[in-house]
Amino acid sequence: MRKRRQVWLMLLISVLLIMPYQTVGATGKIPDPQPMGQVSFDGAQMEALPAPGNSTTPGTWFIGATPANADLSKPPIVFVQGLHSRAQSWWEETNYHGVNDMYETAYNKGYRTAFVQLYDAPGGDAATPMDNGRLLAGMLEKIYNHFGQKVNIVAHSKGGPDSQAALVHYGAYRYVNKVVTLGSPHEGSHLADLAYSSWAGWLAALLGKQDPGTYSLQVGEMAKYRAQTDNHANARLNKYYTAAGTSWGPTFSALALGGVYLSQYGENDGLVNVWSTDLPYGTHLFTASDLDHDEIRIGRAVFSKIESVLSTATAAAETEPKASQPSAAVNSTDKQETFVRGGALPISKQHVQQVPVEPGVKEAIFTVRTKAADTQVTLVSPSGKVLKRVLKSKDQAFFRGATVQVIRVAKPEAGNWQVKLLSKQKDAYLLTTHFIGKTTVELDLPALNKQSSAELKIKGLESVDLASLTGKIKVVDPQGQVKEMALNKSKKADAALTGAVSGSQAGVYNITVELSGKTKDGQAYARTLVKSVYIDK
Repeated sequence: MRKRRQVWLMLLISVLLIMPYQTVGATGKIPDPQPMGQVSFDGAQMEALPAPGNSTTPGTWFIGATPANADLSKPPIVFVQGLHSRAQSWWEETNYHGVNDMYETAYNKGYRTAFVQLYDAPGGDAATPMDNGRLLAGMLEKIYNHFGQKVNIVAHSKGGPDSQAALVHYGAYRYVNKVVTLGSPHEGSHLADLAYSSWAGWLAALLGKQDPGTYSLQVGEMAKYRAQTDNHANARLNKYYTAAGTSWGPTFSALALGGVYLSQYGENDGLVNVWSTDLPYGTHLFTASDLDHDEIRIGRAVFSKIESVLSTATAAAETEPKASQPSAAVNSTDKQETFVRGGALPISKQHVQQVPVEPGVKEAIFTVRTKAADTQVTLVSPSGKVLKRVLKSKDQAFFRGATVQVIRVAKPEAGNWQVKLLSKQKDAYLLTTHFIGKTTVELDLPALNKQSSAELKIKGLESVDLASLTGKIKVVDPQGQVKEMALNKSKKADAALTGAVSGSQAGVYNITVELSGKTKDGQAYARTLVKSVYIDK
């Protein structure tokens, strides 16, 4: 009997030793993926990490548990996370929608999985697509060698451009079949433009959130990236599939407020416009009206929509979903209806910012971002009515960590509104007021101009008294220096302002246009237009 027990014990130990990543724990939950290896920042291989855990060291890659129903005919899936995120985002809590079950969903469907840590993972500065792409390329080679076959990639948000950089610029296309991108800003995000505008500098400096990764997502910067990538010889060696959402998440969440701002540029998921998720040589799988930027990466929400793509190594028309069309891009002409201000706040001394609101506005949304959570925000109407019903949330994206306070006013009284701010500590603010229901101003500015200057034209001013209108341009150059330029009133009968943005060096120029004056019926009028442009000398 003792010998029989010893034999069974030895067999049990042997099974446990050879199946550390293939078993389900006693609780019935799938074990966390285990770190299998690491690549140093310069691409050199380092020693394997034998101990299990959830390392956030850049270059670490994880292999998920092998499902009991694993289908080896299905390519393994490598999941790539987005801006300021980490591999754990595929199985831990999301920002607004509970636990992400993407890893569990893929496991239950019989897929082998892998997860990667990019430079963003430790929680510090985010990296550019080129830097993350170089790191990812090294990991993809080792994941390919581990499985002995090519993989498919599922990438969320900025993970899309990061993945494409790895495949196109660092030769990792040879390890990958297909790439599915979920809410990826392939053309950038205007929220990144706002984060790098001249008004946002004070707050961004306090938050410490201006980093290369965020900078890279400006519309102008991504235009540069697209010019470098789309015409590359490796650009079409893999099949790309894209997906988008148009929900803005929970009411008054940071996504909802981002959605309001981005609505000037078309449909969006609270962080990225639908037209930005498209690739000219990709297949757009779907645009879901019930998915926001946070939810579009959740397994239960999207896996069934993308599984037919992931189940095979090559495109198969009979099994894959039919392609759809994303919303048309706004291109170079953007309709904007926002007033923006920002700056430092004095300690224990009230700061007052006036916001002109003209007649006919259906709703005005006053949004204030500060570093301190206890900065007081009070809104006073032109007739003296005080509004203190402020809704608070935390920004999770380009102003990550900022406290967001919002006051919405239906049918606002015309005239100068006052936003009063009081902080007991060193702080800064960014105020954006979005007007709904008015004819919008249009900023015509090329996204890419291979000259030394970019011509801009401001239209949609038919209701404005041009004689009273003044305008100026603030430009943040590639070195972060701010300079002002003049706007000229058009001599033509098209009620427009014209100007030019010039620079002595190639790069991205973040442009803020300030308009102030009166409407034709004598009411105060003001608009702020923000956009970035890439100038290639």
